Amino acid sequence: MKITTILFDMYGVILKESKGKFIPYTYDHFDESEYARIQKQFKEEKLFTKAGDGQITSDEFLSLLGYENPQFTMRDYIENYLTLDSDFIDFAEKYYKRYDFILLSNDVSEWSSYITEYYQLDKYFKHKIVSGDVKCRKPEKKIYELTLKQTKKCPAECLFIDNSVKNLAVASEMGIRPILFNRDNEDYAGTIINSFPELAELLD
Repeated sequence: MKITTILFDMYGVILKESKGKFIPYTYDHFDESEYARIQKQFKEEKLFTKAGDGQITSDEFLSLLGYENPQFTMRDYIENYLTLDSDFIDFAEKYYKRYDFILLSNDVSEWSSYITEYYQLDKYFKHKIVSGDVKCRKPEKKIYELTLKQTKKCPAECLFIDNSVKNLAVASEMGIRPILFNRDNEDYAGTIINSFPELAELLD
């Protein structure tokens, strides 16, 4: 079947930071006397996971961590600590009218919305499937099923670009063609790219 659709991960693909930098950002923000509390909130209370799964909002998450101005913190982190891969814009301009672009990302709802608006990416995506919106995350099979249902696509017509072998494995089992964007030098037996120009070569 002809490829009509490209599913893109955000972190480690469109953004260069594969895992983000928010946890070290938080430790840098607070005094060392707060570190035990922060560690407990991340590891035991799993606040970050809850925010990414849509159980709490961004404002609630950041307030619970102790940030006095959650909106400022979100903007500061996204604008100053994450890096857009500039090659994505050139790639998108060339291909988004040839293929349906779908964002498939594990992220806090409000953060994902702010990222795509701040970098003016919204025009490229036909759909955005974000864990914080749909209350499940990669590599859970459910999020891939929701993606196919919402986009009305068959697995065989989809490429999936992600930097996680685990995420790609589940997609592959469902019949979606996986491609590893290998920012983290992972071992992978399938198709690997290291840049958007390399993805363009594959498509051409």
